[in-house]
Amino acid sequence: MTSDITWALEPGIHLVHKEVGGSSFDVVRGFKHEAWEAGQKKLALGHGGTLDPFADGLLLVLVGQATRLMDLMHPLPKTYLARLAWGTETDTCDHGGLVVAEGPAPSAQALEGALAAFLGWRDQVPPDTCAKKIDGEAAYKKAHRGEVVDLPPSRVFLHEAGWVSHDLPRASVLRLTCRGGYYVRALARDLGRALGCPTHLSALTRTAIGPWSDPGPGARTLVQGEDLVPWCPSRVLDDTEADHLLHGRPVPLGAIRGPSWALPEGFPDPDPPVRGLHQGRLVALLREKEGALWTCANLRGGL
Repeated sequence: MTSDITWALEPGIHLVHKEVGGSSFDVVRGFKHEAWEAGQKKLALGHGGTLDPFADGLLLVLVGQATRLMDLMHPLPKTYLARLAWGTETDTCDHGGLVVAEGPAPSAQALEGALAAFLGWRDQVPPDTCAKKIDGEAAYKKAHRGEVVDLPPSRVFLHEAGWVSHDLPRASVLRLTCRGGYYVRALARDLGRALGCPTHLSALTRTAIGPWSDPGPGARTLVQGEDLVPWCPSRVLDDTEADHLLHGRPVPLGAIRGPSWALPEGFPDPDPPVRGLHQGRLVALLREKEGALWTCANLRGGL
C-alpha cells in the first residue's frame, strides 16, 4: 500500500551528497520540486557553495530562513580530495577541456615540497570557465561561446595541503583545506606550471564544509537549532528579549557563550555575528553596538 502524503520541506541547512554529472542548481531544483509538491511554492531555497558538474561530495542546501545564513558559509574551511592528472593542461583546467599544453610528469621528489609555495593568502586567477560574473554574465558562458575571458586575480586562502598518494607518471591525489572562493582547478593549473609539468584536475570530491561532513550518496541530514553556524558565539534569550529583538529593539550583552565548534588553528577569523537562541531555536543574528546587541538578521519563526 502506498501513501500519497507529501511531507513539508523543513527549514534549516540540509547536508546533501551531490553526484558527479549534475550541477549544484540541479540539486536545488530537486528541493524546489519537493517544496512545490508539498504546497510550499514560495519557500526560499539556495546553496552554500557551488560544486562543478564533474565534482561530487557535500553540498549545503539552505531552506527557508536559512537562506539568510548564506554569507556565513563563504569564509568557512572547505576540505577536498583532488585527483591531478599529469602530462596535459586544458583550457578549462579539468578533464573536460581542450588540451593546451603537454609535458612530462614530475618526480616524487619534486612533488614533496611543491605545495608550500601555495599555502596562505595568495592571488589566484580563476579558470575561464568559472561562475564569476563579467558584465553581469557568468564567465563560463562567455568562454563556451569562444569569447576572450580576462578575469582579474582573486585573493584566496589555502590552509593546508598534502599528498595522499601518487600513481606516477599518470596522476596524484591531494587533500586540501581552503577558504571559500578557492579554485582547486586553478591550483592544479598553477602547480603544473610551477613544476614545468602540465596538469589538470581529473576528479574532485568535497568531503567537508566547516563542521559538517558529506553524508554520502543517497543520504541527507538536516541541521537546525543550536547546531546551526556553531562557529559563532551565542546568547540565550528569554521571552522578553526575543520580543525586543523581533521589534527592532536591542538587548543587553548578557552572558555570551563562545563557539561550540572552533575553526582550525591559523584559519582566518571570519568575524562572525552572535547567535540569538530562544527555546533551542536560532531566531536572530546579532552584532554588538554601543554596549548592547542589535539584530543584523531577524530569522522570523526561528530555525
